Amino acid sequence: MKDSGVAADLNYNESQVVVKASRSGLCVVCKGSRFLCGKTRCPIVVRANYFLKSIPLMQSEDIAGASPPSVFVGRIGYPYVYAGPLVPPVQEDTSLYDLPEFWFGKSIDEIVGFRSMLIRGKHRVHVQKFHEAGKIIERTRELALAVKPVDVELLLKKRPRGFIVLDDEVQPFGPSAPIRDLRVGNARWDHQIEKAYYDTDLRAAEAVLELYQKGVLVTKIQRAFSVGAFGLERNRRFVPTRWSITAVDSIISKALMDKVKTFPEISEYRVYESHYLDNIFEVLMIPGKWSYESIEAWYPGTVWNPHGRNIVMYSDWEGYEGRTTYAEIGGCYYAARLAVCEQLVKEQRQATVIVLREAHPGYIMPVGVWQVRENVRNAMRQKPYTFKTLEEALQFIASRFQIPIRQWIMRSELLKNALFQKRITNYLERVGGNEGFRDAVSCRR
Repeated sequence: MKDSGVAADLNYNESQVVVKASRSGLCVVCKGSRFLCGKTRCPIVVRANYFLKSIPLMQSEDIAGASPPSVFVGRIGYPYVYAGPLVPPVQEDTSLYDLPEFWFGKSIDEIVGFRSMLIRGKHRVHVQKFHEAGKIIERTRELALAVKPVDVELLLKKRPRGFIVLDDEVQPFGPSAPIRDLRVGNARWDHQIEKAYYDTDLRAAEAVLELYQKGVLVTKIQRAFSVGAFGLERNRRFVPTRWSITAVDSIISKALMDKVKTFPEISEYRVYESHYLDNIFEVLMIPGKWSYESIEAWYPGTVWNPHGRNIVMYSDWEGYEGRTTYAEIGGCYYAARLAVCEQLVKEQRQATVIVLREAHPGYIMPVGVWQVRENVRNAMRQKPYTFKTLEEALQFIASRFQIPIRQWIMRSELLKNALFQKRITNYLERVGGNEGFRDAVSCRR
């Protein structure tokens, strides 16, 4: 923004945007034209284009618009965090701006458009003392529980400041500023969420499950969870948005897992697939007791492997009894687990499930954990490819991926276990007397 003529035309102040360049120095050399990072498009150019389009809407400290509704609770400085509404400076139906269940199939440009239009108001609050934080936080909670877009006037202490970050550690996000005052129009609450809100004897996990069973969208449950709308009165607190998303996915999928374990096993090998935003998902279901694994492969130039020369793979898994520690690969693990459990409960079946993901350079920036949940949900909506043997299923997956199937097997605890058991079973079938082994395998599973 060194061109003063451009800045003048836009009525734009350089202090309104902060650009964080990659530590590698590639961005300085490339300048968005040579794609030295390996991406097919420059993330900073995509973000900057949308940011520049929104500049005329951000010339005032008084932002009036229809919130989707949406709020954001930060995590920096926990337990003292910044919380507040997300408000696009437009008066129209904005419900889609923060409703990921309806984003699948939209381009990354459209999604960046949704996110960059949302101006974030920030007000500092102690997560356990939000009742003492005043009207701004009280109105933020009211907004979070609304069933449809709400007219909001966001009075800021200064003009919104935008951050364009080049290190791919955050999702596309609109500008922000501290809140001076917040005025919220008539916010009609979702009646199911309202009922849970006023039940101060209902535990948070129970509230989440009741709402999910009644058909409330996961995104809406996560939003209410983040502003301390559920749980015993003495335990209620604000929860950083990122944590609330994973917590709700985990709570729901764990309850669904318990149901899955009561159902009969599938009788064939299945492969479901989905392609979106240059992410390829192959979901393998193997006849057997419930167990689950998620494996991600990131190509050089992708979001979490921006400057590497080799493909990086991450994985985590759990057996029949589940897990007691947080999955190292993060919220994606629980988002995918929720999607596959939904399908198994719908069919009233159980299986060993392995979610395989190849992220290619076209996935130029993170758009949120929702992308994994909705990608796997989309896979579950498709008719699966079925096979009689594990080898046939793996050969099919190999034809869909660029990474050799051997690398997936070497990374997968569940695949190595399944192939080992199969080799032992085949050997015993050849030599005879495999009845005892089958009983042992059944107990082990």
